[in-house]
Amino acid sequence: MSSLQGNLNQEIDYVFKVVLIGDSAVGKSQLLARFSRNEFNMESKATIGVEFQTKTLVMDHKTVKTQVWDTAGQERYRAVTSAYYRGAVGALLVYDISKRQTFEHVSKWLDELRGHADKNIVLMLVGNKSDLGSLRAVPTEDAKEFAEKENLFFMETSALDSTNVESTFLTVITEIYRIISKKSLVANEEAETGGSSTLLMGTEITVPVPEPEPKGSFKCCSS
Repeated sequence: MSSLQGNLNQEIDYVFKVVLIGDSAVGKSQLLARFSRNEFNMESKATIGVEFQTKTLVMDHKTVKTQVWDTAGQERYRAVTSAYYRGAVGALLVYDISKRQTFEHVSKWLDELRGHADKNIVLMLVGNKSDLGSLRAVPTEDAKEFAEKENLFFMETSALDSTNVESTFLTVITEIYRIISKKSLVANEEAETGGSSTLLMGTEITVPVPEPEPKGSFKCCSS
């Protein structure tokens, strides 16, 4: 349904804001670099404050521009980065599968996110550094159980060898698109029948999205 595009002259139909959150050094910046530029930097340094990259995709002949915001994981930047959660329609909660503490902190990050972002944001739990299988400290089943309990999508990734990186972002973006395009369809139908509604197409999407699908539709993919 989707394809990656880089045509700057294309008219943008939708703009989605997605944030990356989690402890420092779990690989958020590397995931973003791999997804946006297909790069991996062995000398990557900790993010200071907030940075973002964009990626343009075509979905059902609509051009979707995604702004992915990479937030600093250090405590001293928390007050700064929390402001950037507002307006986000998607979020990746990232932990390092080789560091148990980063997984245990996911609950804290999730609480902070839910305190600053729209309650209906599309959420993905991401276990990064799956290439460090011999050092695994977080069993996949533990993460699956947590994701199912909190109604999150879940996937394990490796920014180093690209495993599941594009799939992770596309899963979140596709779910956002599905929800928003459904709202646009309803808006169009209401407009045609004389109802009152706001057409979302061609605007930056910062509106609340419908409730996520029930737990029975939980999707899980791991490497």
